[in-house]
Amino acid sequence: MFAARRITAALPRTAAQRALFHRTAPALVRQGDAVPDLNVLVEDSPGNKVNLAKEITGKAVIIGTPAAFSPACSSTHVPGYINHPKLKEAGQVFVISVNDPFVTKAWGATLDPSGKSGVRFLGDPTGQFTEALDLSFDSTAIFGNRRSKRYALVIEDGKVKEAHVEPDNTGVDVSAAEKVLG
Repeated sequence: MFAARRITAALPRTAAQRALFHRTAPALVRQGDAVPDLNVLVEDSPGNKVNLAKEITGKAVIIGTPAAFSPACSSTHVPGYINHPKLKEAGQVFVISVNDPFVTKAWGATLDPSGKSGVRFLGDPTGQFTEALDLSFDSTAIFGNRRSKRYALVIEDGKVKEAHVEPDNTGVDVSAAEKVLG
């Protein structure tokens, strides 16, 4: 058995074998990718569709969250952006959650009651925008469905300039405001 391990270790691993060592598959969204041109995001009500590919002009940050009102999203991740001194320099800022527009509207009103930050809260009720970025994960055990990995995308001229995707899907490290905005 020891000899078999040495032989196996010397062979190149296939993608399927490498995937066994990761908690999640690598995200496919990467630098240079265009913002998905979809009319599936909603703001405040189901009839108010937002297409970020058409909405974003110049610089922007798209912040993906696993769930509105969840502890890390509400206490650390999103408030980190709302309260960051360099927020205005980031351009347009959007928070997206796989939730309905009523939930994301209430969540935004809770986190930014005055709305002075300019951060917009968008629902991705079907998860199609999240799927288009290949940033969804099975969170059935926690939330009952597929949700968004936690991420932050820095956008310039409709393309991803930087992708900050949490390797464990839900942690608040690489996508934290201080790491993304400086």
